Amino acid sequence: MLLTPAPPQPTATSPVPSSELSLEARLAATEAAMTIRLEAAAVAHEVRTAHIPTEPLHRDDVMALPLTPTLTPPPASYPTPVATLLQRAHHRLLTGGWCTGALVDQDGSHCMLGAIRAEARGDGGLAASAAAVLLDAIRRQFGDVDSVPSLNDAFADARIPLRMLDQAASLADARGL
Repeated sequence: MLLTPAPPQPTATSPVPSSELSLEARLAATEAAMTIRLEAAAVAHEVRTAHIPTEPLHRDDVMALPLTPTLTPPPASYPTPVATLLQRAHHRLLTGGWCTGALVDQDGSHCMLGAIRAEARGDGGLAASAAAVLLDAIRRQFGDVDSVPSLNDAFADARIPLRMLDQAASLADARGL
Protein backbone atom coordinates (compact mmCIF):
# COMPACT_ATOMS: atom_id res chain seq x y z
CA MET A 1 0.00 0.00 0.00
CA LEU A 2 1.35 3.34 -1.09
CA LEU A 3 0.92 6.39 1.04
CA THR A 4 0.16 9.56 -0.81
CA PRO A 5 0.83 12.89 0.80
CA ALA A 6 -2.17 14.82 2.02
CA PRO A 7 -3.05 17.91 0.02
CA PRO A 8 -1.70 21.16 1.54
CA GLN A 9 -3.95 22.78 4.12
CA PRO A 10 -5.15 26.36 3.59
CA THR A 11 -3.20 29.04 5.51
CA ALA A 12 -3.55 32.81 5.98
CA THR A 13 -1.27 33.48 3.02
CA SER A 14 -2.55 30.71 0.77
CA PRO A 15 -6.22 30.10 1.52
CA VAL A 16 -6.62 27.27 -1.02
CA PRO A 17 -4.15 24.67 -2.24
CA SER A 18 -2.07 26.17 -5.04
CA SER A 19 -2.44 23.17 -7.37
CA GLU A 20 -6.15 23.83 -7.82
CA LEU A 21 -5.81 27.53 -8.81
CA SER A 22 -4.45 29.35 -11.82
CA LEU A 23 -1.53 31.71 -11.50
CA GLU A 24 -3.81 34.77 -11.58
CA ALA A 25 -6.03 33.36 -8.86
CA ARG A 26 -3.03 32.53 -6.66
CA LEU A 27 -1.65 36.05 -7.14
CA ALA A 28 -5.03 37.58 -6.27
CA ALA A 29 -5.27 35.39 -3.15
CA THR A 30 -1.75 36.35 -2.09
CA GLU A 31 -2.49 40.03 -2.67
CA ALA A 32 -5.65 39.80 -0.54
CA ALA A 33 -3.76 38.05 2.25
CA MET A 34 -0.98 40.66 2.17
CA THR A 35 -3.52 43.49 2.21
CA ILE A 36 -5.08 42.02 5.35
CA ARG A 37 -1.66 41.67 7.00
CA LEU A 38 -0.67 45.25 6.07
CA GLU A 39 -3.95 46.65 7.39
CA ALA A 40 -3.48 44.76 10.66
CA ALA A 41 0.09 46.09 10.94
CA ALA A 42 -1.13 49.65 10.31
CA VAL A 43 -3.73 49.35 13.06
CA ALA A 44 -1.15 47.88 15.45
CA HIS A 45 1.24 50.76 14.67
CA GLU A 46 -1.49 53.33 15.38
CA VAL A 47 -2.29 51.67 18.70
CA ARG A 48 1.38 51.47 19.73
CA THR A 49 2.09 55.12 18.88
CA ALA A 50 -1.18 56.76 19.96
CA HIS A 51 0.32 57.91 23.28
CA ILE A 52 3.19 59.84 21.66
CA PRO A 53 2.35 63.56 21.62
CA THR A 54 3.10 65.29 18.33
CA GLU A 55 2.78 68.81 17.11
CA PRO A 56 3.19 69.85 13.52
CA LEU A 57 6.47 71.42 12.52
CA HIS A 58 6.44 74.79 10.88
CA ARG A 59 8.75 75.15 7.90
CA ASP A 60 10.41 78.23 9.43
CA ASP A 61 11.30 76.24 12.57
CA VAL A 62 13.42 73.87 10.55
CA MET A 63 14.88 76.49 8.23
CA ALA A 64 15.77 78.91 11.07
CA LEU A 65 18.09 76.58 12.92
CA PRO A 66 21.68 76.63 11.67
CA LEU A 67 23.46 73.41 10.79
CA THR A 68 26.49 74.51 12.79
CA PRO A 69 26.47 77.23 15.43
CA THR A 70 28.36 80.38 14.59
CA LEU A 71 30.39 82.16 17.24
CA THR A 72 30.44 85.62 15.67
CA PRO A 73 27.34 87.76 15.28
CA PRO A 74 25.82 87.76 11.83
CA PRO A 75 26.24 90.87 9.72
CA ALA A 76 23.41 93.31 10.16
CA SER A 77 21.00 92.63 7.33
CA TYR A 78 18.49 95.26 8.42
CA PRO A 79 19.18 98.98 8.09
CA THR A 80 16.90 99.93 10.99
CA PRO A 81 18.01 99.83 14.65
CA VAL A 82 15.05 97.93 16.15
CA ALA A 83 15.14 95.27 13.43
CA THR A 84 18.91 94.90 13.87
CA LEU A 85 18.47 94.57 17.65
CA LEU A 86 15.84 91.85 17.18
CA GLN A 87 18.13 90.03 14.75
CA ARG A 88 21.00 90.16 17.26
CA ALA A 89 18.69 88.86 20.00
CA HIS A 90 17.69 86.00 17.69
CA HIS A 91 21.36 85.21 17.10
CA ARG A 92 22.08 85.34 20.85
CA LEU A 93 19.40 82.71 21.51
CA LEU A 94 20.78 80.53 18.71
CA THR A 95 24.36 80.62 19.96
CA GLY A 96 24.01 81.25 23.69
CA GLY A 97 20.96 79.18 24.51
CA TRP A 98 17.35 79.78 25.43
CA CYS A 99 15.67 79.51 28.82
CA THR A 100 12.33 79.99 30.55
CA GLY A 101 11.41 81.45 33.91
CA ALA A 102 14.24 84.03 34.04
CA LEU A 103 15.83 86.71 31.89
CA VAL A 104 19.16 84.86 32.21
CA ASP A 105 19.64 81.47 33.84
CA GLN A 106 22.69 80.11 35.67
CA ASP A 107 24.10 78.68 32.40
CA GLY A 108 23.97 82.06 30.66
CA SER A 109 20.99 81.22 28.47
CA HIS A 110 18.48 84.01 27.84
CA CYS A 111 14.75 84.27 27.34
CA MET A 112 13.48 86.41 24.45
CA LEU A 113 13.21 89.56 26.57
CA GLY A 114 16.56 88.88 28.25
CA ALA A 115 18.25 88.55 24.86
CA ILE A 116 16.72 91.85 23.72
CA ARG A 117 17.90 93.63 26.86
CA ALA A 118 21.38 92.12 26.62
CA GLU A 119 21.74 93.13 22.97
CA ALA A 120 20.37 96.64 23.62
CA ARG A 121 23.47 97.25 25.78
CA GLY A 122 21.78 99.64 28.18
CA ASP A 123 19.59 101.50 25.68
CA GLY A 124 16.24 101.08 27.44
CA GLY A 125 14.26 102.94 24.79
CA LEU A 126 15.57 100.72 22.01
CA ALA A 127 14.87 97.60 24.09
CA ALA A 128 11.32 98.80 24.82
CA SER A 129 10.66 99.47 21.13
CA ALA A 130 11.98 96.01 20.20
CA ALA A 131 9.85 94.35 22.90
CA ALA A 132 6.77 96.22 21.65
CA VAL A 133 7.33 95.08 18.07
CA LEU A 134 7.96 91.52 19.30
CA LEU A 135 4.71 91.55 21.29
CA ASP A 136 2.85 92.81 18.21
CA ALA A 137 4.34 89.98 16.09
CA ILE A 138 3.38 87.47 18.80
CA ARG A 139 -0.20 88.76 18.92
CA ARG A 140 -0.47 88.54 15.15
CA GLN A 141 0.46 84.86 15.35
CA PHE A 142 -1.15 83.75 18.64
CA GLY A 143 -3.92 86.24 19.35
CA ASP A 144 -4.30 87.89 22.76
CA VAL A 145 -1.04 87.15 24.61
CA ASP A 146 -0.37 89.05 27.85
CA SER A 147 3.36 89.60 27.49
CA VAL A 148 6.57 88.46 25.82
CA PRO A 149 7.67 86.47 28.91
CA SER A 150 4.33 84.64 29.10
CA LEU A 151 4.73 83.42 25.51
CA ASN A 152 8.40 82.58 26.08
CA ASP A 153 7.56 80.46 29.13
CA ALA A 154 4.72 78.65 27.34
CA PHE A 155 7.09 76.52 25.25
CA ALA A 156 9.39 73.62 26.04
CA ASP A 157 11.94 74.41 23.34
CA ALA A 158 13.26 77.45 21.48
CA ARG A 159 11.67 76.82 18.07
CA ILE A 160 8.70 79.18 18.42
CA PRO A 161 10.54 81.92 20.37
CA LEU A 162 13.29 81.95 17.70
CA ARG A 163 10.72 82.14 14.93
CA MET A 164 8.91 84.99 16.68
CA LEU A 165 12.13 87.02 17.05
CA ASP A 166 12.85 86.51 13.36
CA GLN A 167 9.33 87.57 12.37
CA ALA A 168 9.53 90.59 14.67
CA ALA A 169 12.80 91.68 13.01
CA SER A 170 11.09 91.54 9.60
CA LEU A 171 8.11 93.44 10.98
CA ALA A 172 10.32 96.15 12.50
CA ASP A 173 12.18 96.52 9.21
CA ALA A 174 8.89 96.82 7.30
CA ARG A 175 7.82 99.57 9.70
CA GLY A 176 11.13 101.37 9.34
CA LEU A 177 11.98 100.95 13.03
